[in-house]
Amino acid sequence: MPTNHYENFPVASILLPARLRPAVQAIYAFARSADDIADEGDAGAEERHAALNAYEAALDRIEQKKPAENALFQSLETIIVEYALPIAPFRALLSAFKQDVVTSRYDNFEDLLDYCRRSANPVGCLMLHLYGAATPQNMRDSDAICSALQLINFWQDVAIDWSKQRIYLPLEDLRRFGVSQAHIASAVNDRAWRNLMQFEVMRVRKMMLEAAPLAIRLPGRIGWELRLVVQGGLRILERIEKVDYDVFRHRPKLGKFDWCVLFFRAIRMR
Repeated sequence: MPTNHYENFPVASILLPARLRPAVQAIYAFARSADDIADEGDAGAEERHAALNAYEAALDRIEQKKPAENALFQSLETIIVEYALPIAPFRALLSAFKQDVVTSRYDNFEDLLDYCRRSANPVGCLMLHLYGAATPQNMRDSDAICSALQLINFWQDVAIDWSKQRIYLPLEDLRRFGVSQAHIASAVNDRAWRNLMQFEVMRVRKMMLEAAPLAIRLPGRIGWELRLVVQGGLRILERIEKVDYDVFRHRPKLGKFDWCVLFFRAIRMR
């Protein structure tokens, strides 16, 4: 599973049709580079926002049918035109990256989900458009799966995010379970922390399972790709439980045996 927002993007997947790889790579390059503007290096907030605004201006040029000014947006323009991709998901991603620059805490689950709607869901939306499968029902389930994956990534990376002075667990949940930010700073895996994490794991598992039928409905390679993505997310949740929610000292990740489990479970999905 991802250590950041886009490592689960299926750029090199053997299940991805060769004809779609240039399109997926162009989308990935946009998302990855914009995310790096928000997160990497030592630039100040004003400089980061200016760079992201430049990306937004480049999207404006594509929308206005003006020639792109650099290679990244030339590739993006090509696939947007070829596959009639909507511009809105790209703008949503930029909105989330801009939020990353200034927001490091989320008071409630609804605010966190709103962030996921813009930081994760656009990827699923664009993939469905590439495959010609962007029906309303598919979009709803894709949104739930993408948000669930993003949340699983947050639960998996509590320690990594804290090193960046970020907390993606809803603060109202911390208060409800008697967990302070000092718990995270000191890596305290006590009963209060375990109760909190058990609640978060159960909530996101429910989200994933309710939307999982999308992987059965979608035919061919995209269906199999999504089956593995869903099972990968669920497996990480199991890994979190296996380390007794101590994500401070044991970052849950998938090994070779886990991939065998994923393939077996993907085959059995009904």
